[in-house]
Parts: sequence; structure tokens; C-alpha cells
Amino acid sequence: MKKIIEFMEKYFVPIAGKIGSQRHLVAIRDGFVSIMPLIFVGSLAVLFNNLPIPGWANFMKSIFGEKWNTFGGTLWNGTFAVMSLLVVFTISNSLAKSYNKDGLIAGIVSFGSLIMLYAGSSKDWALPFAYLGAQGLFVSLFVSLVATEIFVRLMNNKKLVIKMPEGVPPAVGRSFAALIPSFVTLIIFGLIKILLDAVGVPNIHEFIFNIIQKPLIGLAGTLGAALLVVFLVHLLWFFGLHGTNILLPITSALFLPLMESNIKAFQAGMNPQNIVTSSFFDTFVYMGGAGTSICLLITIFIVSKNQENKAKAKLGIAPAAFNINEPVLFGMPLVLNPIYCIPFILTPLVLTIVSYAAIAIGLVPKTIAIVHWTMPPLISGFLATGSIRGVLLQIINIAIGIVIYFPFVVISEKHLNELSSLDNSKSANL
Repeated sequence: MKKIIEFMEKYFVPIAGKIGSQRHLVAIRDGFVSIMPLIFVGSLAVLFNNLPIPGWANFMKSIFGEKWNTFGGTLWNGTFAVMSLLVVFTISNSLAKSYNKDGLIAGIVSFGSLIMLYAGSSKDWALPFAYLGAQGLFVSLFVSLVATEIFVRLMNNKKLVIKMPEGVPPAVGRSFAALIPSFVTLIIFGLIKILLDAVGVPNIHEFIFNIIQKPLIGLAGTLGAALLVVFLVHLLWFFGLHGTNILLPITSALFLPLMESNIKAFQAGMNPQNIVTSSFFDTFVYMGGAGTSICLLITIFIVSKNQENKAKAKLGIAPAAFNINEPVLFGMPLVLNPIYCIPFILTPLVLTIVSYAAIAIGLVPKTIAIVHWTMPPLISGFLATGSIRGVLLQIINIAIGIVIYFPFVVISEKHLNELSSLDNSKSANL
């Protein structure tokens, strides 16, 4: 085990660290994080409109009338349904700021560039609503990164930056400074649109979705893909790297469309089709944070006799209830801890298989709402599935996690006691 850890520290950790700090991936990650409150509101609005409680719809109609669900639909239209429009701005803003450039104007330019690629995709020149949400994410990611890179490089050319006199208000000065770079960037994307039309690709969103995004999403929805993501997330975390954030650009692009598909199906009164979604991981696998660490803390409360461990568990249980487990990861610690390496990675993998199987055979409904990652377990199980069976699966998963962690907590206790005895022996000899 020691040799494996040394090998990973030498060859794997530096590479993973560079990937995790890569400018463009960080921008994508931060861009998605910025819109999470809106996505959360939109998904809960759908759950509100379709709450699986007998008589819910009739009850609401009796109070608010036939159009009672217009409110939830309106919230959806302004949040989840326009995700691609939101992230093109937030990603561009984050990337431009990493270069110490004007993130606001860069975001506006990227937004305009994306809108030009939408134009002409329907007969009435209206924006195609189907590709404003998760189905349009790949094009939005491309536009946000490319448009910002062009804008930033043009801004670095002092000959293209218009300088205004000192008395001019700062906002006006910023606008004129970015005038030529913005103009050139927009022209480039206008030419791209003309070129696409000329080669017979009038709808780049549909083309990209069918050629690239759809096959990738199909693979992402499999158990194998889910296990791979969970394994990589926890392998990175074991070495002290934020695995969730490092992989967020990839997982958001792949699993959010699957979540959106489930929400739309649920909205239409149909059965959702996707088991693996963004909510699947947050609800059934990452309970208490990485490593399903709430199971470790409960196990310590059950079997531990070591006062130091109990004190750490008491400090860590409150944040872990909201899926925040940095105090446990670095305080216990779990990071680079050879004793807890196996359960830290194994527990989430086992829970992924159990959860997938439970949903696949129909014991638990598929996820139909995005629940914020800080939502406590048991509450999140109901909100994500709209069913008490989601809560029961979480309870079963926690029990499984406790069983997996149990022998390793015992081993850790024994190891700590041996170290304590050795220290006491050394002190007595002195």
C-alpha cells in the first residue's frame, strides 16, 4: 500500500493537480456553479407542479384555479430551460477574469456570438427552445471559450484598444476600450454562421447534439460510466485534490442533460428514462460528502472508544449533515490515510451499484428534480425522487456504508491505541 501511494503521489497527483487548475476547466466549473441556484429553483418548480401526493393537483386547483401550475412552469422557463444561455455568459465572465480582463463585456460578447448561431434555425427566426437548455450545452461551452479567447487576445493588442480622456466615466471608458475587440469577435462568429449555412449545417445545435452530445450522453447514462466517475472523484480526493470540482466540467455537460430529460418526461406525465443523473450522485452516493463520510462518522459514534476520534466526529457531523466534509477529510484525516483508503473509495462504488440496481428494477423511482448538494440526506431522497422510497434507499445505503466502514474503524482504533502505548512507553523511558 505504501509503494502504491508513493507511486500515485509521484506520477498521478501532479498531473491531476495541473488538470484541476487548468484555466478553461476552472472557468467551466465556476460557470456551472454560478447558475446552480437557478437550476435548483427550476427543478423544484417542476416537482411542485407534479408533487406525487394523492389529490395534490385537485387541491391546488380548488385554491388557485385551473392555471395553478403556470407559476411552476414560468419558473422553469426562466431557469433550467435557458441553461445554455446562462452558462455562455458565466463561463466567459470567469475565463476573462482569469486573464484580468473585463468579464462583463466578455460575457456579453459571448452571449451575442451564441445568439448569432441560433439565428435562422427555425422558419420564424425565433430561438429554438429545445436548444436553450441542456441540449445546447456543448455549443455554449465552445462559444464561451472560443469567443472569450479571441476577445482577450484582441484586448491584449494595445493598438485595438481605444483610450478615452481621463474625465470620461469609467463605464464609458471600458465600453470604448472593448469596442474593437468586441466588434471583431462578433464578426468572426457572424462569418462562422454564414459558413455553416453554406456547407449545409443551418442548425449547429442539432448537428452537434446528434453527432457528439447524444452518443456521449448515451454512454454517460450507463452503470459503467457512473462507476468510473465515482472512482475518479474519490481517487482524486484521496490525494487531497477536489475530485468533484476537477471533474465538474465533464459531469455537468454529460449528466445535466439526462436530468433535464427526466424532468421534462415527469412534467409531461411520462416515465423518466435515465437512472444516472446529476441528482443520482448527490442523493444516493455522496451523502455526507466524498466517501459517503456520514457513514464513517456514524460508525465512529457506534464503536469508537478513542476520545480523539469521537471529538473529531462530533465536530464533523454537523457539516457532514449538509454534505460538507472537509473537516473530516483533512481533520480525521481521510486524505492519504492508508487505513481508510479502501472504504473511502469502495463505499461510494458499492452504493452506486446498489442504487442503480434499486432504480433499475423499479424499487425506487428515478430522479425527477435537482436537489442542491447541501441538502441533508433523507430530505434530499424525497425531493429528488418525489417518493418516500428515495428516503428508504438512502437509509439502506447509509446502513451498507456503516457495515463497510465498521472493520476499518476497528483497525484504526487498534492502530491509534498502539501508537498511544508506544508514545507513553517512550515518555516513561525519558
